[in-house]
Formats: sequence, C-alpha cells, structure tokens
Amino acid sequence: MVGMKWEVLHRSSLGRFLGLTFLYAVVLTAGVLFAYGVRFDFDIPTHDRSAVKYVAVYVVALQLACLFIFRQFEGLLSYFSIPDLRRIFFAMSTSALALLVLWLQVKGFGAPPRGVILVDYVSSILGLSVLRLCFRMVRERYLSPQSRVTRRRRRVGIIGAGDVGAALVRELVSKRGLGLQPVAFFDDDPSKWRSRVHEIPVVGPPESILDNKLNLQLEKVIIAMPSASARRIGEIVGILQKSHLKFESVPSIDQLATGKVRVSQLRDIEIEDLLGRPAVELEADHIRSILTDKVVMVTGAGGSIGSELCRQIAAFNPQRLLLVEQSEVQIFVIEQELIERGHSGLILPLVADILDEVRMRGILQRFRPHVIFHAAAHKHVPMMESQPAEAIKNNSIGTARMCDLALEFEVERFVQVSTDKAINPTNVMGASKRLAEIYLQALSASSPILTRFMAVRFGNVLGSSGSVIPVFKKQIAAGGPVRVTHPDVTRYFMTIPEAVGLVLQSASMGEGGEIFILDMGQPVKIVDLAKQLIELSGLRPDEDIEIQFIGLRPGEKLFEELSHSGENISKTTHPKIYRLNAQPENLKRVESILNKLAEDMPSLEPTQIKLRLQQAVPEYKPYLT
Repeated sequence: MVGMKWEVLHRSSLGRFLGLTFLYAVVLTAGVLFAYGVRFDFDIPTHDRSAVKYVAVYVVALQLACLFIFRQFEGLLSYFSIPDLRRIFFAMSTSALALLVLWLQVKGFGAPPRGVILVDYVSSILGLSVLRLCFRMVRERYLSPQSRVTRRRRRVGIIGAGDVGAALVRELVSKRGLGLQPVAFFDDDPSKWRSRVHEIPVVGPPESILDNKLNLQLEKVIIAMPSASARRIGEIVGILQKSHLKFESVPSIDQLATGKVRVSQLRDIEIEDLLGRPAVELEADHIRSILTDKVVMVTGAGGSIGSELCRQIAAFNPQRLLLVEQSEVQIFVIEQELIERGHSGLILPLVADILDEVRMRGILQRFRPHVIFHAAAHKHVPMMESQPAEAIKNNSIGTARMCDLALEFEVERFVQVSTDKAINPTNVMGASKRLAEIYLQALSASSPILTRFMAVRFGNVLGSSGSVIPVFKKQIAAGGPVRVTHPDVTRYFMTIPEAVGLVLQSASMGEGGEIFILDMGQPVKIVDLAKQLIELSGLRPDEDIEIQFIGLRPGEKLFEELSHSGENISKTTHPKIYRLNAQPENLKRVESILNKLAEDMPSLEPTQIKLRLQQAVPEYKPYLT
C-alpha cells in the first residue's frame, strides 16, 4: 500500500514537473524570439536567422536551469505571490548575467547580442509573471469553492484605507464565499480622498457615512484600523450607531502580528477597543536579561494574569517555564495554547497547591527556578469578604511560604503580583494582599543579597475572570437589567497584555524590597462602561436595557487609591512604572502575626478574623456585620 502511494505521488510530481517545464519553455522561447525581433526592428537579417534557433535552445535551457535552482518547479502554478516574483527575478537575473559573461568571453561570437540579452531579461520576467498571474486569477475567480457561491453579496464600506484595509479588500474580492462586496473606503487622511485602492474609491472621512447624498447603499461597515486610538474608535462607533449600520472590526494588531489570524476574520467591537490605551514601549533587552536561558516559575499559571505571564515569558526563550496551577482544567488550557505557539519544548505544567509546602519544596528543589512570578491568589472581593480565612491562607500565608522557599533555594528574583486594593484596604482581599507585601518587604530587608523580592500593584484588567465586563454582557444578553453598585463608582482599567508587560519590566528593574505601581491612566466610571456595552450591543441604555443601582457591596470603595499615607511615590526609568518607598516592618513581628493567624483562624468567626487582620494591617478599615 505504501509503495502504491509513493508511486502515485511520484507520478503526480513528475507530471507537474513536465507540465511546468513545457509552459515555462514556451514562454521563455517566445521571449527570446521577441527580443530578437525588438533588436532588429522585427526584420532579422538572413545570416542571423539560423543562429536564432540554436541560441534559443541553450538560452532557454539555461533559464530553465536557473528556475529549477531557485525552486520555481516546486510551487503550485496557480499560487503566485511576492516571494515567487522575487525568485523569478533572481533566476532571470542569474541567467542574464551568465549570458553577458559568455558574450564577453567569446566577443559576441555565438552569443546573443547584448540588446537581445537585455530585452529577453525583461520580457522573460514579465512573461513568467503574467503566466503565473493568469493561473491565479483563473483559480480564484472560477475554480475555488468561493467562486461558485451564487448568493448575493452584501455591500460593505471599509474604514481605513491603509495596509490593513487594502489587505482586507484583496481577501474579500478573492474569497467571494464570504458574501461581502467592498464598495467604498473611508479614511481620516485627506490625501487619500478621491483616490482608489484596488479599484475601490476612497470617498472621504468616516463622518461622510452619514451623508445621504453619497447613496452608497451600504449594508455593513468594517473598521480596518487596528492601530487607531481608543478615542478615535469610540468616535467612529458613535457615527456608525447613528447610521444604524451593522459594523465589525478586523482583528487587533497583536492578533494580526502573530500571523495566526487573517484580516477577513472579522469580530465585534469590544469594550477593550474603546478603553484601550496607547501601546506601551518595553525595554526588551532588560527583560531578556532576567528571562532568557533561565528557569522561570509562574504560580497561578492558569489564571488571567498567570496565563498571560506564561505567553509573554515564553517569547523570551527561557531555559524552562514551570506552569504551577491548582486547577488541572485551567493549566491544560494554557499548556495547549503554548504548545500550539511552538513552545512545547520549554514548558512544564505542574498541578500543585501553593499551600502544600511539601509539594512546592519538591518542585523548587528539583527544578531550581531562577525567577518566580507569584500570581496565585484569591481575588474576588465579595466572596473573600464572607470567608476571610481563605483569603488570608492563600494570599498572605501562601505568599509568605513561597517567599521563604524562594529564599531557601536562592531564587534570584521573586515577583508578587499584587493589587491596588491593597492601598488603604476596605476589604479582606486587599488587606490580605497588603499583609503579603508587608512580609515580602520585611523578609527582603533581613536578607538583602540572596533573593530580590518585589511586588507589583495594578488595577482591574479588562477581560480577566474577575472583571465586571463579562457580568454586564450576560445581563445585557438576558435583556437586563444591568446592575451597577453606585452611580459614582470608578475604577482603573488596563488590558491584560499591558499589565503583564509592565510586570515583566518591573521585575527587570527591581533591586529588592520595592513595591512598584503601574500607571493606570484615567479612572473610568462603571456606569459609563455599562452604557457603552449596551450601545455596542445595538441597544439603548435605560430605553432598551435598564440600569439599576444596587449599592456598594461589602468592602467596596467608590474610588481606588494610588498610595496610602505611609508611602512615597517616586519615578523609575520607565514612564509607566513608579516605585513606592515605605519603611519595612520587623520580620519577627510579621512572622509572629502570620503564625498566630494560621493557628487561631480555624476557631475564629469571620468578624474576629477581620479584626485580627486589622491589627496586622493598621490602615485596613474592615466591613463588620
């Protein structure tokens, strides 16, 4: 059976090779004859006519050999792109150069005239390119499955006449099965107006969509501006909502950069597009110096922050990336994603609970990580408010034990992923994270050389499992109401990739004992966020979807803060990262508090636990029932 398959494959390859040889030979022979005709004004002298035949034979043979060397017999004839054109150019340039060398060696005797070589060089490139293009056009227009689709295509306008918009038009034209017919471009750049991109007119700015005089009869609009600012995207969305046209967007610039998605894989506009922030410039060399060829551990690797840490760390080629996660379901998801990205050789998933000291000790003893990013945490505020012992066990005691192990096994850097809710905390989750910071700083002050301990605080991240956005989306899908705690409540928001990139940058800057805080931009009113989500769903706030105010939940603040009274903020070398300077606590005192909490918590009521926590974190203002 294997022999029969190989024979069929061999025959197929041989047939394609012979077919390509014949077609290329015809085009190249025609090119030689055309070159002679041009050289002699299509009146070739009698004494040169006999030479044309044998010259054409060895010239065409040389050109075919060059095409073979530059792998033009391997590709399918109907697939033609810039790399194929480049190889044709180099193949014909090589053959023309060889003919010129021949002419110089024989002083023109038996070699084609220089004018013939030059014209043949140009005509052969044009002829082969036209041949390939013709086959491609036939395939795309008549032979592809999309070309046989007969349903009516919807008329679409494209906002953005740049490279992404042009690529989108090419895909929509070639893939008729997508059912979309581009009819107009809209662009902010006045220099592009009244011009054409792939025969599609650029009619004006996006605002002209509201101009009924254009009579474009659009049925849909695609936003092809993946690098546009969030403010401009918001303005365009407002225009499209007024026009009552359906609209979608091309993938984000990050998704397009990976090469795993195409511009024609359209998506809905997300709230992240409207709240997005300018791209953060990272000092990649500094990050690379602490990650490349190092053993790196990420705890909580299956969570929103932990999984993004794994993605970005893997790109810096560590020696090994240890994925530590309690949930086997979550760790499986990120493991499979990293395998698909080509990182199977460096990742190692480890199902483990950070509270299991024996298990964690065994992992550190065996793999000896150089850097630990500690992202494992309980972070849901209302849930932790009702069961404070769990928050303290995981967020405070668990982090302290991980710090101890890092010091014991001489880990170079230990980075705690913290939260802005640790600042003047009013909830157990924030206070438990603050207590972990206190221990980390105290331990760092007592052992400043062995391990560099640091923490990084930031606010809410868009798209995380604890974000309010998925909750709002479910409420909108159910027809409302959308429940907001308070009309004035505000929060800082960052995208997950931005937050994690700055965590890595902070890790590269830390000398030990620092708490870094990230520039979180301007706070956003949650009620405004809810209204934007409702409008993105094609509905109207308060008319189609009711917004209800249900009151602040236990432990919630109206406004998040940047620092508490005992901390001074100073700049770092990175404009998006600040350093918080505070006097570290006495290590023995903090250890005593943690040990006493761990010993007494099983017998304490939630209110008693909160009061004990307040003794450890004086700025904590507990919510007592």
